Amino acid sequence: MPELPEVETTVRGLEPVLAGHRLTHVETRRADLRRPFPVDLRQRLTGATVTKLGRRAKYGLIETDRDDVMIFHLGMSGRWRIDPEEIGKHDHLILETDAGHRLALCDPRRFGSVDLIRLDALPGFAPFAALGPEPLGPEFNGKMLAKALDSRLAPIKALLLDQRIVAGLGNIYVCEALHMTGIDPATPGGRIARKRLDSLVDAIRVVLAAAIQAGGSTLRDYARPDGQLGYFAKEWRVYGREGEACGCGTTILRRADGGRSTFYCPKCQR
Repeated sequence: MPELPEVETTVRGLEPVLAGHRLTHVETRRADLRRPFPVDLRQRLTGATVTKLGRRAKYGLIETDRDDVMIFHLGMSGRWRIDPEEIGKHDHLILETDAGHRLALCDPRRFGSVDLIRLDALPGFAPFAALGPEPLGPEFNGKMLAKALDSRLAPIKALLLDQRIVAGLGNIYVCEALHMTGIDPATPGGRIARKRLDSLVDAIRVVLAAAIQAGGSTLRDYARPDGQLGYFAKEWRVYGREGEACGCGTTILRRADGGRSTFYCPKCQR
């Protein structure tokens, strides 16, 4: 599933062709993705000018001068395509702009979603209501994390994946940040010293920033809007590297935790 860096990369790729431009044509080519498209999507977006693009957790936001916000989630296999040569059977939403650009939301597995709400209703949007702070924002710091983890005995990896604690973190980048900090993914969150939590916050920021710079990681069907693949996978320290050597020379291990694969070094991470 595309994680925060992939969504951030997507938003940045869409911005040059959408921001400041009027939507001249909006077309849904099927009734639904994971859930139905808004019934008034075409009416409310056609003729509107895109004023701003942003991201919240793993959701992309497209705001218009009509005080509407289109919220998209890429699900398992979704991606935006800019000026595709042909519209394919998996291109389920088409946007055209006054500059002549065509954008297609392609989602072969249809696990993504598109919502359209009023801008002033954004804070109360159900998927956002319980989200924790953004990991790249100022509210996410060692003090905040220590308070959220106080007395918690669940593994630190599971706690970091809890979107109520911090929004947008996914399996790949949590594994990478924990390795960078030398923390065993199974360590109870409430037993990690504040100094190590400060380092963990720094590592999360470093890993996410590097992944965004590299265009994200390529998993299955993900690609950037320009069609290029993300290359952060070439920099993975432990994720997806079971049986290979860690930088210390120890073999990287994998185990299943809550249905997800956890990759770690038994020597570096304690």
